[in-house]
Amino acid sequence: MDGTATRRAAAPPVSEWIPGIAVDTWPPAEPAHAARARNASARGGLARQAAYLVMDFVLVCLGGACAFWVRFGFANPFGAATLSLHEFSQQMTARAYPGFLVLYGAMMVLACISQDLYRTAREQSALEESTRVAKAVVLTTSLLALFIFTSGNKEISRMVVAGAGALNVVTLAGWRYGKRRHVLRRARHGVGVSRVLIVGAGKMGKDFAAWLSENRQLGFHVCSFLDAYPNGDPRVLGSFQELRSVALGQFVDQLFITLPADREVVKEMFLEARQLRLNLNVVPDLYDGLGWRAPVQSIGGFPVIQLHGQPIPIFGLAVKRVMDVMGATLGLAATAPLVALAAAWIHFDSPGPVFYSALRVGRKGRKFRCFKLRTMVAEAEAQKEYLRGANERSGPFFKMENDPRITRCGRWLRKYSVDELPQLVNVLRGEMSLVGPRPHPVDDFERYNIEHLRRLDVKPGVTGLWQVTARRDPSFEATMTQDLKYIETWSLRLDVQVLLRTAAVVLEGEGQ
Repeated sequence: MDGTATRRAAAPPVSEWIPGIAVDTWPPAEPAHAARARNASARGGLARQAAYLVMDFVLVCLGGACAFWVRFGFANPFGAATLSLHEFSQQMTARAYPGFLVLYGAMMVLACISQDLYRTAREQSALEESTRVAKAVVLTTSLLALFIFTSGNKEISRMVVAGAGALNVVTLAGWRYGKRRHVLRRARHGVGVSRVLIVGAGKMGKDFAAWLSENRQLGFHVCSFLDAYPNGDPRVLGSFQELRSVALGQFVDQLFITLPADREVVKEMFLEARQLRLNLNVVPDLYDGLGWRAPVQSIGGFPVIQLHGQPIPIFGLAVKRVMDVMGATLGLAATAPLVALAAAWIHFDSPGPVFYSALRVGRKGRKFRCFKLRTMVAEAEAQKEYLRGANERSGPFFKMENDPRITRCGRWLRKYSVDELPQLVNVLRGEMSLVGPRPHPVDDFERYNIEHLRRLDVKPGVTGLWQVTARRDPSFEATMTQDLKYIETWSLRLDVQVLLRTAAVVLEGEGQ
């Protein structure tokens, strides 16, 4: 009761902080008591997150210890049912398990942070939260198992790692579910519930009220509405001008405005809410409801509502980059003798450098030096414009099946795509990927129309979907179709399929 009285204590006159009740200084400075309350709330939130973090770390360590005990206690092959405390301690020390548990716990905490599991998101369902926990556990356990395998560590049992992972899914998701049930039970008994007054009894206001009622775990109880047109609805207790009397009479804690954006109405509500010490929230009804359920974020202090977003597959791109580096490294090492033989052949076949580099256009229009084994005469670039009239490909790029600039050995190198092997260096440098649209020369790029630029949304590749599906099709539009199909349906599985099909195409000698 004291808290209610304090919250409703008379505020300083509006004229003290907005002279003449004008809005020239809008918005007014935040009062000191509000700043202190906000800072205290932030400190409380950090303390709660730190407690969750410590709980996860402790549970991960306990889960690892239980998995070890089950593996080497109950499953002792020499007949001992259990280990003594001294034997348990000796084996833990000898097998470096304490270090393993600390590392595992730290990695698990980082994975949970990446899944945003230390923020109490009441609007999130229990299944969604448990799914995020499972993702964090699977990722951490897989990385740890990979580290143990690659390091050749023989002290850490793989069964202990797998058992600890299974236990962690249960314990980390379990305590969060228990916390959720506790919060929901408190909300149903009215503990910690905020009484809500909704300004606007239209479709959006009623839908919002129904959603709050269906999601009691959020801690809101809708007690009434304000609206300019009551229309006989018993829940509408007055018009906008009666905000003060209704808010005081209903012991309101939260005020939600669900009206279409009206600058003056929001200002008036803001002034009244400040005097009444009410939390004021605005639910925007943007673009005929497109703003509903849209995420709100802050950019430089400005609230931004994202109506549509294209998610970036960060994890998949990271794995793709690992595949690129590993594949390029192994490819360069395995093909080094073949490249050396080809270089010697080029040197004796025609005058000029062995390797050829030229500017190509990559991701987002960035230019880079693309490396190849030279398959044409040294003055090939100077002859390109002269031969462009004989171009056999429709569209902005140039290609001739019987190009007179190609050398004798160049035809064989192109037939089996040996000339492309130095581009693995571009892959290591991050300018190209193993799989992607082929990079075009700058002069071909300058002939693109605006739609063709979409193929530059990703890194160019040593091979691509077009190379394994429509290599003989002379149409640039066919190339664009395959490139865009690759970009829009990209997956790691598709990359693997293209690489396997590329090997078959190369062995068949379909290159030009």
